Amino acid sequence: MNRTNKYDFLGYIAFAVIILLGVPFLLGFDGFELNTFARYLALAMVAMALALSWGTAGLLNLGQAATFGIGSYVMAMHLKLAASTNNPGGMPDFMGWTNVESLPWFWQPFHSLTVTLLAGLLLPAAVAGLMAAFMFRGRITGVFVAIITLAFMVALQLVFIEEQRFTGGQNGLTGLAPLSLPGWTVDTYSLSFYYLVAGCLIVALLLGMLVVRSKVGLVLRAIREDASRVRYFGYDVASYETFVFCLSAAIAGWAGMLYTLVLEFASPTYMSVSFSLAIVIWCAVGGRESLVWAAVGAILVNLAEGRLSDVFVEGWLLILGLVFILFVIFLPRGLYGLALAMVDRLRGAPRTDATLPVKEG
Repeated sequence: MNRTNKYDFLGYIAFAVIILLGVPFLLGFDGFELNTFARYLALAMVAMALALSWGTAGLLNLGQAATFGIGSYVMAMHLKLAASTNNPGGMPDFMGWTNVESLPWFWQPFHSLTVTLLAGLLLPAAVAGLMAAFMFRGRITGVFVAIITLAFMVALQLVFIEEQRFTGGQNGLTGLAPLSLPGWTVDTYSLSFYYLVAGCLIVALLLGMLVVRSKVGLVLRAIREDASRVRYFGYDVASYETFVFCLSAAIAGWAGMLYTLVLEFASPTYMSVSFSLAIVIWCAVGGRESLVWAAVGAILVNLAEGRLSDVFVEGWLLILGLVFILFVIFLPRGLYGLALAMVDRLRGAPRTDATLPVKEG
C-alpha cells in the first residue's frame, strides 16, 4: 500500500467513525439537526460521485446535477403515487389540474418500491451511458465534455419544467408520502433515518475506493495523464471512461433519491446550472483526487452556507465563487493536497507536489 492509498484508507476510517458516532453526539440527537446534516451527507455523496469521474479519469461533468435530479424525481414519483391512492384514478393532484385523463404509462412502474430503487440507479447510469457513447467513442475530451454535459443538463431541466402535466413543472413534486419499508415507515427526523443516509454514503465511498484502488482505477488515472499512451498500449479507453462515467451517474442518482427523502419534495432546481457548479466547487474545495475529501468538502461548504445564510442571504453565491477562485489559485488540490503537505512536513519528508494541480483529461 503506497503513501496516498494508506492515507486515503485511514481518512475513510476516520470519516466513517466521525459520521456514525461523533456527529449524532455533537448534535445532541436533535431531530431537526440530524435531518439537516443528513442533507449534507446526501450532497457529499454527489460530490464524491463527481470526484470519481473528474479526479480519477479527468472527466469534468458539469451536468452532474442532471443524474442527481433524475434520481430525485424517481423517488418522488414513487412517494407521490403512494400519497395519491385516494385520488381519482390514483393520479397525482397536479395531473387532475392539467386535465390528464389517466396515469401515464411511464408512471405506472413506480408503484413498486423495488422498481423505484433500481430505476434510481440504472436510469441515471443509462442516460450517462448514452452521452458517454457519443462523447468517448468520438474521442471527445477536456473542456468539450464539460460543455456537452452542461448543455444536456440545461435541456433536461427545460423538459421537466415544460412538461408540467407529467412532472409538476416549475413547482416540482410536492405533497409526498413517507417512505414505507418492510416493518418501517421512515421518519426523516429520526436517528435511524440519519444512519440510513450515513450508511449509504459510507457504502458508496467504499465502492468508489475499491474501484479507484483496483486495476481499473490505475488505468483510469493513466487515462487522465495521457489517454493516447494508454490507447497505444491496447486498452479500450472509451470503455473505461464510459464505465466510470456511468458509475458516477448511478451514485449521483442514489444521492438524489436520498435528497428527496430528506427534503420531502423534488424540484427542477436540482438540475440547475448553479447547483451543478456548486457540486464542482464542493469537489474542488475538498480535493477531487480523494473521494473522502470531496465528501468532506461538500459537508464543510454546505455547513458554512447553513450557518452564514442568515448574514449573507443574497451574497452567498458570490462568496462561494470567491472561495472557489482562492482554492484554484492557492490550493488547486484542495484540502486533500493541504493535508498531504502537512503530513509530509510533520514527518520531515521531502517536499512533494501535494499542492500542485493534477493534469486534466
